[in-house]
Amino acid sequence: MKRMFDLVLAALAAIFLLLPVLLVAVLVRLTSKGPVLYWSDRVGRNNTIFKMPKFRSMQIGTPTVATHLLTDPDSYLTPIGSFLRKSSLDELPQLWSIIKGDMSFVGPRPALFNQHDLIELRTRSGVHMLLPGLTGWAQINGRDELPIPQKVALDIEYLQKNLSGWT
Repeated sequence: MKRMFDLVLAALAAIFLLLPVLLVAVLVRLTSKGPVLYWSDRVGRNNTIFKMPKFRSMQIGTPTVATHLLTDPDSYLTPIGSFLRKSSLDELPQLWSIIKGDMSFVGPRPALFNQHDLIELRTRSGVHMLLPGLTGWAQINGRDELPIPQKVALDIEYLQKNLSGWT
């Protein structure tokens, strides 16, 4: 049932958001060199790696690590990167991942392939069994400001509610 909801909603959102997606794509292209999309290696259900698209908000050559691990993250942003991230417009291409079945609208945010501490904690607690989401319980309750153990605790809470039929 959740998969059908994701497919229908993602298809409707893709149609409804077609013009904003095209506008953002043009803005990314006009304000920085390189491809419009950044395909990030992410950890999906059962710790499988998948390619997740995002509008590119960082300059070409930025190290492939979580933003909080960069010495000066702002120095890597494209001219519109900060706006894209604050508005979450960089996430719009993930509708493709939802349609493809790599993601859901709601679930733990997919970890970067090299976030070993987050992956290990999620695996130990069974959260790795869930399909990652465009948004999740941890994002609603603090987004990137939360330390990893707190994110995982919220992911576990979501898992428990998911198993009890909450979603």
